[in-house]
Amino acid sequence: MSLQGVDGAVRDRPPVVERRLHPVTPLRRAWAPVAVVIGWAVHDPDQTQRHLTRLTTTTLLLATAVAVLAAALYGFLTWWFTHFAVTDTELRIRTGLVFRRTAHIRLERIQAIDVTQPLLARVAGVAKLKLDVVGTDKKDELAFLDAEEARALRAELLARAAGFAPETAHEVGEAPARELMRTPPRELALSLVLTGATWGTLIAALVVPPLLWFATHSLWTVLATGLPLLGAAGASSVGRFVAEYDWTVADSPDGLRIDRGLLDRVHETVPPGRVQTVRIVRPLLWRRRGWVRVELDVAGSSNSVLVPVAPREVAEAVIARVLPGVSVPPEPALSRPPRRARWCVPVWWRGYGLVVTDAVFAAHVGLLRRSLALVPHAKVQSVRLVQGPWQRALGLADVHVDTGAGKTVTARLRDAGEAVVLLRAQAERSRTGRRDARPDRWMA
Repeated sequence: MSLQGVDGAVRDRPPVVERRLHPVTPLRRAWAPVAVVIGWAVHDPDQTQRHLTRLTTTTLLLATAVAVLAAALYGFLTWWFTHFAVTDTELRIRTGLVFRRTAHIRLERIQAIDVTQPLLARVAGVAKLKLDVVGTDKKDELAFLDAEEARALRAELLARAAGFAPETAHEVGEAPARELMRTPPRELALSLVLTGATWGTLIAALVVPPLLWFATHSLWTVLATGLPLLGAAGASSVGRFVAEYDWTVADSPDGLRIDRGLLDRVHETVPPGRVQTVRIVRPLLWRRRGWVRVELDVAGSSNSVLVPVAPREVAEAVIARVLPGVSVPPEPALSRPPRRARWCVPVWWRGYGLVVTDAVFAAHVGLLRRSLALVPHAKVQSVRLVQGPWQRALGLADVHVDTGAGKTVTARLRDAGEAVVLLRAQAERSRTGRRDARPDRWMA
């Protein structure tokens, strides 16, 4: 192509239009300087009280007015100097009032985009976008956008990430979804009641503070210990109920969509092809009802729960959408460690098990809280055989399977000869699995 043709193509390309966030955003960012003042006051309350007693009412009102104006100005300026733009190849975000920062997010590197609406954002009709990008631990976000604009921008970015032309990507719209499961609130609440961690932290919060009072007679010691315990008990019960309320999983061309939340509504997407490990967890008190919890390890993503509680057959149907062609092996199919393993781990050695199918490496652990981890062969990054001195004496070994999410699944206490064969066979299965794996692509 001639230089004239190239120049003509550049001139014909539409200019990049930079956009600002929703006008309500300054209210969110104005809290930053206020938080600094509050933090200073809490850090040294005695000095803060001495300073306040020296001030007259007029001076205090003027100082409050100046602080409010400074916070408002800070919020406005940070909003004014924040822009974002979508080009043919990237999402560009420019931020910073004093120190400028420009994030260039390649569209083909985007693996998930979550739409979240905190309670006040729902009232204001706004939402924020959180972007999971391959190779980064921290999520970039756009907070806040009009709720409809946020959903339209998400659909456009996903369409471009899937390979649609820029001029047609905005016309694609949000991909249709088919609901797979919904967790009833009553079932969720009962599952939390039947969780041992909830009762453990609650009992500790009720028993430990009185014991400390009788031992020390120090109110500050009791508060410093009791309040965190009460907070942990609330987080393990009420906090989980609020976060996992109305949990819905739907199937769409761009992955599995998860909608959840009582106060803060969150719309997440499980990236296709990025799931490294699926764990099926069965707490002791859930087994009579046939309930399970499904957890995930996703490379480069914070998504960690797929199903908070559901009957096993429903959970397995959802897992089949995450790991196509994979069936969950039944517990009787597990190969247990040899009996001499009891000298290495008394009693609990019975909770370990292993089964390897054509699709997955599956390792079981636990007697009371049972967990079965499924690792597709294509997701295995490395395999290791580990033997301690006592294991060598007993002819045992552990086989560790490392995944792309930085996590490890371990087959504990295997016969040493079996472990060597398993190590070599798993390395070969991983190599052929990556060769035959489906393309890791949006809407593919």
